[in-house]
Amino acid sequence: MRSKKMDDETLVHNCVSGNAEAQRELFKRFSPLMLGVAMRYIKDKEHAEDVVQDGFIKVYKNIYRFEHKGSLEGWIRRIIVNTALDQLRKNKKNLNDLHLDDSNFEIVQKSVAIGKLDAEVLMEIIQQLPHGYRVVFNMFAIEGYSHKEIAKELKVSESTSKSQYSRAKSLLRKTLKKYNIER
Repeated sequence: MRSKKMDDETLVHNCVSGNAEAQRELFKRFSPLMLGVAMRYIKDKEHAEDVVQDGFIKVYKNIYRFEHKGSLEGWIRRIIVNTALDQLRKNKKNLNDLHLDDSNFEIVQKSVAIGKLDAEVLMEIIQQLPHGYRVVFNMFAIEGYSHKEIAKELKVSESTSKSQYSRAKSLLRKTLKKYNIER
């Protein structure tokens, strides 16, 4: 076993060669971060873990395609996001949850340091967004997709994507305001 961490180029080369140690290191290095990515799309932790597992299977099958033109983390992130979107498409009824009136949006209170909204609480707030809002918000605000790309991925119109994002921001603002008042 190597005590020194492999650089990305060596790691990719060894994974392409079928090196099991390199594959374990790739998973160990990136899976915690990718679970966070999957959790932004998939509420249930077990299902998000399944998305990460399925995503890494795709990573291993396609790692030979990684060209080192961007970061390895970014390339893996894109696969995990696409895997999460595939999962959401399978359960399309949740993806079509586009109406604010259909949601009960309640924040779960957590204690945080005074004057700070910690990342865990913010993640919890985002998780409480209606499914359609959350997906568009994550894709646009966090992953950096354009509304055109979102529309193509989710098979909706660009105006629907923009509307969902706008509604998500509005709902987040209201919730954050409520959170700050009730603290």
